[in-house]
Amino acid sequence: MGVVGIRDVAAEASVSVGTVSNVLNAPERVAPATVARVHAAIERLGFVRNDAARQLRAGRSRCVGLLVLDVGNPFFTDVARAAERRAAGHDLVVLLGTSDDDAQRERAYLDTFDEQRVFGLLISPVSDDLERVRALHGRGVPVVLVDRDGTGTPFPSVAVDDVAGGALAVRHLCEQGRRRLAYVGGPSGLRQITDRLAGARAAVEEFPGVTLEVMPTDEPSVLAGRAAGERLSARIPGRRPDAVFCANDLLAIGLLQGLTSAGLRVPDDVALIGYDDIDFARSAGVPLSSIRQPSGDIGTTAIELLIAAADAPAAVPRHVVFLPELVARASTAT
Repeated sequence: MGVVGIRDVAAEASVSVGTVSNVLNAPERVAPATVARVHAAIERLGFVRNDAARQLRAGRSRCVGLLVLDVGNPFFTDVARAAERRAAGHDLVVLLGTSDDDAQRERAYLDTFDEQRVFGLLISPVSDDLERVRALHGRGVPVVLVDRDGTGTPFPSVAVDDVAGGALAVRHLCEQGRRRLAYVGGPSGLRQITDRLAGARAAVEEFPGVTLEVMPTDEPSVLAGRAAGERLSARIPGRRPDAVFCANDLLAIGLLQGLTSAGLRVPDDVALIGYDDIDFARSAGVPLSSIRQPSGDIGTTAIELLIAAADAPAAVPRHVVFLPELVARASTAT
């Protein structure tokens, strides 16, 4: 037998094509015995519904596009997992893509999601240039910005106050008696990186005599953090910061590796704090202090905002901003 169609199922179950369609799309309209008979026919024939055809008729699929900056970062993995769980409750599935902080790669994914007629889009944008996202939205696709405050845009958003988070990290280091601070993070075009640095700079002003050196990186990765740690280790003690705030935990874990492999002690020689509080932070060689983001709440809220935007596209967009939390561990203990 070739490809099994809905007419084959109808003939096998001795019902009309319309009845099979109702069983697939609105089973509450069909008698339970008939539903059972149709499902038995589907099982015998091995029928698989053509969701693409249904999508063309409906003009929208059951798929939600989720485009994150770096799927290798456990923070975004946790966001995606929570979004998937919440989406399943609405009979939706999540298609996950990663832009790798690359604008061209982001655009390619957006083009693909557009071609697939996704139900909606969740996106952590690479930059403030949202022209392609606006075009998608203009064609009726609901959009939610994730890990980015969308105030001033037509899109609902869910984010964390990264300025407050940066300030929280630096205040903690200063309260531990640290005075020569460094901020390690990049690329500088990412809003999260610049907001955390802005918060760090504001907090430094609260503590006389504290300095903040900025050490940019090409990417927020473990390898970039390790390279930064090796550069710091090569300095003479008086030129070395006594505390480092990393823009995320991956950088902090790499920095920890670079410092300890050179014989420096954390936190005795250099205190260290990261951002995100991924699972690896607590299990690092020296348990890592971090600024916690509620990744699960972010993913769940993103789906809820998307459903609301789909149900009421003309409504004023909501912007949900969570407050970060300090999690102090051994890497900053005195």
